[in-house]
Amino acid sequence: MRVGFFFEMNTLSRTVWWDDSKVCLIDQRLLPNQEVVVCCTSLKDVFHAIRSMQVRGAPAIGCTAAYGLVLVAYQSQTDDIQQLRNNLTDAKQYLDESRPTAVNLAWATSRMVRVAYEQDVQDTLSLCQVLLHEAHAIVAEDLAMCHAIGDHGASLIPDAGRVLTHCNAGGLATAGYGTALAPIRTAFAQGRHVHVLVDETRPFLQGARLTAWELQRDDIPLTLITDNMAGYFMQQGEIDCVIVGADRIVANGDIANKIGTYSVAVLAKAHDIPFYVAAPSSTIDLTLPNGAAIPIEQRDSDEVTTLSGVQIAPVGIHAAHPAFDVTPHTLISAIITEQGVIFPPYQEQIAHIVQGEST
Repeated sequence: MRVGFFFEMNTLSRTVWWDDSKVCLIDQRLLPNQEVVVCCTSLKDVFHAIRSMQVRGAPAIGCTAAYGLVLVAYQSQTDDIQQLRNNLTDAKQYLDESRPTAVNLAWATSRMVRVAYEQDVQDTLSLCQVLLHEAHAIVAEDLAMCHAIGDHGASLIPDAGRVLTHCNAGGLATAGYGTALAPIRTAFAQGRHVHVLVDETRPFLQGARLTAWELQRDDIPLTLITDNMAGYFMQQGEIDCVIVGADRIVANGDIANKIGTYSVAVLAKAHDIPFYVAAPSSTIDLTLPNGAAIPIEQRDSDEVTTLSGVQIAPVGIHAAHPAFDVTPHTLISAIITEQGVIFPPYQEQIAHIVQGEST
């Protein structure tokens, strides 16, 4: 893995990309203090980048995994196409274990392996080229879907609206534009006076470190708040709506998102504030009937007891760290997808979106 060169961009244009047989990505663990690009040169590097949260956000993880399989294909020593396909299947299973909650990961690796088996090619080099084209397509499609989410969702934000976000569902979490931040970016580009309340999102501080960084770069007005301030600002009438992303949307409309999302949704319901979810159709998983079936990633307690390497709790204590929680569909006002905004009841409309994507 190559690490260490800096990047300068006025506006975030890409999060993950292929460059000279390497999978390159912004190391999100170091933001906002350091802006560093990491280049993965092996499958283990890609697994580590996903597992360690150098890259995070469901769509961005999917894009990274797709390029990871391209890396496997080009580095394969076999001239046998079937053996290469077998290698890709093994690599898919390995990468899928890096983070279990976000469905985009398995969605992207499944798509790549399916293409590998369906393409009638004569040699392994041709198959490598096909796979690289497919990974590029996944990234391009994600970027287009995010812009469409912005177009559909911007109208839900009132003029001069004050929007609460949770975690980071911006360009860093996707191919470059964002899901939850997409309607905000689009509304701001339309000349509307939006203001974003960014909650810090403990324990990994994706809101404070990443969302605030993105909005500041785009000159979008924001106020950073701690997680336990959300109820106060709702009570004061200073939040007009909430927009969050999703790592998985299941058949009945329940969603999994960063830990703390459920608490925000309950608060929004109590204060009669619209709670919106923004996510591409690749985040929908019709194989699970409801949120109780979603696997919840359990991460190292050190991420709770330390902050940027500094111990903030007594040494040796046990700390819980579920990385995600489930928000029931009954608390969700609408789901914003690239195909449009859907309102309750969700089940039939969600199934229709997936059918539309697959045709």
